This record gives sequence, structure tokens and C-alpha cells, in this order.
Amino acid sequence: MSLPALRAIRERFPAAEIAVLARPWVADLYARETAIDRVIPYTAPSGLNGLSQKWRAARSLAHERFELAILLQNAFEAAAITWLAGIPRVIGYNRDGRGWLLTHPVDVPRRKEIPPHQRFYYLELLRRAGLIQQLPETPDIRLEGSTEAGTAGRALFAEKGLRLPVIGVSPGAAYGSAKRWLPERFAAAASRVAQQMDASVAVFGSAAEAALCAEVANKITAPVQNFAGQTSLREFMAMAAACELFLTNDSGAMHIASALGVPTVTVFGATDDVATGPTGPLARVVRHRVECSPCLLRECPIDHRCMTGVGSDAVADAALVLLSSHHAERVTPS
Repeated sequence: MSLPALRAIRERFPAAEIAVLARPWVADLYARETAIDRVIPYTAPSGLNGLSQKWRAARSLAHERFELAILLQNAFEAAAITWLAGIPRVIGYNRDGRGWLLTHPVDVPRRKEIPPHQRFYYLELLRRAGLIQQLPETPDIRLEGSTEAGTAGRALFAEKGLRLPVIGVSPGAAYGSAKRWLPERFAAAASRVAQQMDASVAVFGSAAEAALCAEVANKITAPVQNFAGQTSLREFMAMAAACELFLTNDSGAMHIASALGVPTVTVFGATDDVATGPTGPLARVVRHRVECSPCLLRECPIDHRCMTGVGSDAVADAALVLLSSHHAERVTPS
């Protein structure tokens, strides 16, 4: 969701060298982005741990002699690192008690001052700092290099013996169990769509989600492989780009699959799809409206009704309709 802001920064500074300071596990997201010249890995532990590593990171940035730092995230640590690096201009939202570390502290937009989707929060920072004049529409968020990623992904699937077409399934969600749809329903939806498409299924997740992903994979009645904990981010991006369809919760996998231009169906419950949902015509959201949703809680304190109210057929139907319309659009009239 930061990509529209990064592209706006490139448009504002077309001749500048633009570097992204990023945690290693997200660095590959930026690898193919032409708006960025390079990614600098930030490996210091979060919080009060690793103070010596934070100091070394700040000194390394100081040697780079950057002229401007734009803090797209809200943490005190980000401001402290750039302050210690002596960067002469530092722009960021005045949050987390860090305003005194910023040369250009920006007031946080109040509710309803900007469009609700998270991408506009980052763009508004640029607007309030005077770097852009108005918020661009940015109807789609797309990663660059999806064609190359898809080619690499198809080769990986062939290497692992999974025949095309492939449906991707990501049943986990790092934020908490409130965001997770029922494993057996993921399996049922994926099985029905795979049968209709004569497709294989690839289940993705982190190493911590291996048991959950195995539970889903074991219930799928189609050729299936469980890749939980077995892929790097770069490999996951390649394999996701090679999928014909992606079924997921509200998660990082959802954002990546959608941004790669893969038809994506997401089950939402505890979180707000208007604020953090996927974008563009290839994204579909399925949710069961209840009085307590979106609650934004990590764990459901009652009966998880927002998720139990979503049936597997509702998700499978949404996926098949989306695929049908997508395939119809790709057919060139004779």
C-alpha cells in the first residue's frame, strides 16, 4: 500500500537516488520497482533491543549523506534512526511521541479528511508536506515485473511437479485468528473451484502456519502441495504470480497476489476491506455483515460470527464468476 506514495516521490524527484530502508523479510517486495534505485536492509531488532545495531545502522546511513528522509511508517524508532543519521530533512507523521525528531512533523489526518483506504494515508503525508499538490486516484495498486515473476513461478511449479493451472490458497493471517476463515471451508471452496477448472492447488503460509496449512491441504480433493514455510518472499511472489486464482484471508499474501494482477477472492470479517482491502477489478471481497464487524480485534471474544457466516459456496461462486469475467475480457474478438 506504500507503492503509490513511492511512485509519487519518484515523480516529484525524477533525478534523485531513492533508497528504501526495509526489513529483510519485506525487501523483495521492492526488488522490481523502477521508482526505487536500491533497498537497504534494516536488520536491528525492534523495540529497545539491539541498541548497538541501531546505532550502527544510523551511522551507516550518515555515511550515505542522504538529503531527505520520508517516514511512511509511524514508529518512534524510524524517526530516531534518521535523526541519529543526521539527515537534514525528515518528514513524517507526528505520532508515537516523535515529533521533536522530525524537521517537518505532519499532523495526522482526522477521520473522513481523506479517502479511507490506507494508500491515501501515505499519499496525504506527501501532500501535507508539500511534495505533491493533490492525491492521485490510484485505482489499482500493482507491483512491477509481474510477467517476469509469473514466468519464474511457472518454472518453480514445474520443478515441484505441480501442474498448471494452479489455484493459490493462503489460509493464515499474521495479525490474529479473528482474521482467519475456517480451514475446512478454504478446503471446500478450493476443491470445488479446482474441480471446475481441472486445476491443482498450492497452499501457502509461514513456517508458523505449517500445521494450519497442512490441515487445509489434507482436506482438499484435488492435486495439492503445501508450501508453508518452504518459500522465500521472492519465491512466493513468483508462484503467486503464476496462479490462475488466489483464495485468501486479509493478509500480506492477499496484498501481494492482488498487486501482481492475479484474480483474488478474500474473506473479510474482523477487519475493514474499505480501508485495507485489495484494489482493482480483479479483486473480490466476500464477507458476512454482522453488527460487531469490523471490530479490528486480534482474537474474537464471542463466536466468530463474521467468519462462520461465510459459506464455502459463497467464496467458490465469487471465484468462478470472477474467473469467468476475467477470461472473457482476455479473449480477443476475431
